[in-house]
Amino acid sequence: MCLELEANDVVSVCPPDDRQFLDLLVFDMRGRPSPQFLGLETDSKVASGRFNSAALFGWLERQGGDVPDSLLSVSVELKSPVSLKARAGCTVWILRCVDAERLVSEASIGLVEVSHKKASSGSGIPLPPPLGDIRDEFTVSRCTARAYELRAGEFVQIIDVEGQQCSDFMALRGSALDDGVEMGIDGTATRTMVGFAYPGPGLLDRFFDRELRPMMRLVQDTCGQHDTFGMACTARGYEERGFPGHLNCSENISAALDPFGVAYRPAWPAVNFFWSTWIDGGSHRFMTEESRSRPGDYVALQALDDLVCVSTACPDDIDPINGWNPTDVHVRIYRPNAPIRRAIAYREREDAAMSLTRESAFHPATSKLTGQFAPVRDLWMPVTFPSVGTIGEYWACREKVTLQDMSSLRKYDVIGPDAERLLQRVLTRDIARLSIWRGTYALACDESGSVIDDGTLFRLGHELFRWCCGSEESSRVLGRIADTEGYQVRIHGMGSALPNLALQGPRSRDVLRKISFTRPTVPSLDDLKWFGFTMARVGNSDGIPYMLARSGYTGELGYELFCSVSDAPKLWDALMVAGREFGIAPMGRSALDILRVEAGFAASGAEFAPGVDAHEAGLGFAVNLEKSDFIGKQALLRNARDPRRVLRGLMFECAEVPASGSSVYSGERPIGVVTSATASPMLERAIAMARVAVEFADAGRKLEVGQLDGRMKRLPVTVCDLPFFDPERERARA
Repeated sequence: MCLELEANDVVSVCPPDDRQFLDLLVFDMRGRPSPQFLGLETDSKVASGRFNSAALFGWLERQGGDVPDSLLSVSVELKSPVSLKARAGCTVWILRCVDAERLVSEASIGLVEVSHKKASSGSGIPLPPPLGDIRDEFTVSRCTARAYELRAGEFVQIIDVEGQQCSDFMALRGSALDDGVEMGIDGTATRTMVGFAYPGPGLLDRFFDRELRPMMRLVQDTCGQHDTFGMACTARGYEERGFPGHLNCSENISAALDPFGVAYRPAWPAVNFFWSTWIDGGSHRFMTEESRSRPGDYVALQALDDLVCVSTACPDDIDPINGWNPTDVHVRIYRPNAPIRRAIAYREREDAAMSLTRESAFHPATSKLTGQFAPVRDLWMPVTFPSVGTIGEYWACREKVTLQDMSSLRKYDVIGPDAERLLQRVLTRDIARLSIWRGTYALACDESGSVIDDGTLFRLGHELFRWCCGSEESSRVLGRIADTEGYQVRIHGMGSALPNLALQGPRSRDVLRKISFTRPTVPSLDDLKWFGFTMARVGNSDGIPYMLARSGYTGELGYELFCSVSDAPKLWDALMVAGREFGIAPMGRSALDILRVEAGFAASGAEFAPGVDAHEAGLGFAVNLEKSDFIGKQALLRNARDPRRVLRGLMFECAEVPASGSSVYSGERPIGVVTSATASPMLERAIAMARVAVEFADAGRKLEVGQLDGRMKRLPVTVCDLPFFDPERERARA
């Protein structure tokens, strides 16, 4: 008889009236004898000829274990019922070997009753749908820990059942344990190898041992906020705060790993999933608060070797770590064939439904050219293309032509008789002056004049507009104003239905001339002035349709193309083929960051952020204070008359690039902050955009950017106008 047991499962054996002997064979998931998993020790051997061994030997071969002539067993004499509790997941074979003479001489042999009681299945709260083919799953009850084994290639999903529950995790290499060596995930090695304190999904997602060998990779993460390498809570930590005898994760981990021969430790380092921590910028102290994980949030990892793992449900009820209320953690183990794609959670706002990052419609084309992707909102976007390189992509855009996937932009159609009135109320431009087939760059501000979002508004018809922007927040403002002020309008989110490309560089028009067909009823390619747009097709009247806009984010002549999802790869290929003679190159985010800083273009979270009005963000040119009332107008009128800070350029005397957020100094006093910085290939030095006090904003002013807390190191800079080159935007207007 074979039983698959999980940690804390109970197997009970009840004898018949007469005394009987049973042999128990206990194996781990790799087919190795492991009687300690049931708290037993082997005391005998059973020969393969004494029982029908075909099923057992077949199972051993499938697990990769040895098939010997005799097997180590535990002989159990049944005088009364026996109950055994599994300390970890294992497979138990129960053998009842009876001599042939006894079978012949006795009419019957009493039956042995075996029962299997599963461990508690958790709180009953619905769990997220499975990610693939589940090999095993179990609940780690609140304030406990459970150990389990993973084979190379298998996935483990650790689920916060009720939300705001820390789960400490550790993995040890199975082959090293076989040799008596404990080789676990090492925090210092992992930080060193990935270059970040908090590894995330994507390229920097590995967990390493102290010999710098990868052990696991992070595949999915729906929480996004974890302390990657803190210490599991300890008895001493509770004792010194007045709670002697308090349950703690370190002792729970030691107890769970004991059946695997792992030595006891009073304090275990761990990956602390769902624990919200940060380092205070002023005091540099370790800070914590309630976890940001929601019910059903999870992390999914893949084992890169055979591992012994342990997961806890932290018992801390005296700190905000678990919301002062420890709850359960659920663990699922998936077979290697599980179709679990790499992804992280994206939410339009904190209380919105979760979506996982996915591949853009152009991924079938871009993935042939690069494996370097990073999440932008809810899509994986190319970072760079190795065959060209970031600097090569930059010069291709400056001198020739580049093609970039920009599908992470948000697109909304604003439709209805009051569409113009609504947009006039929310946006900073005079929308009433916008003609059909024309677009304009605009802002959406709050009542204080702070920029909520920026984007390009296209007028497709008298009552039909398309708003292409950076985030969902401006669409929520449009919806709120439409509802509260009674506008007859519909706001239609395009979602993933309109992927788009940026074709940028001085030869971009030449590429489009080779493939673009337009009907006489719409503007032609040569009719398009800056921010004009049209509807075109590839090749002829039956070709792929796309919306073509003369716009971009590079400061160069450029266009953006919007198409259907089904046509996206074909449109990419058509442009790349047409651009070969002009030296076209694919471009990623890294090169775009350099180009947009040189061009003086503002970015969300850098130049504009909450508390920074449009003038301070360098976006006053996009505000029409002469138009009818709009949200934020009064604050912007006031601030335009008496600004305190302005956005300026900083030209460095060196190539060292400061971090965003570095302070700008005049003598001993900080008078501004760096918002974006880069090394400029064109200017052959570091450059930055900075928000500085108006008293220090004159071009030619000598200032310094502070490094090492601003006291031990200073980088000399000269204040200059923005953009850093082509101040009249002649290249984009060409």
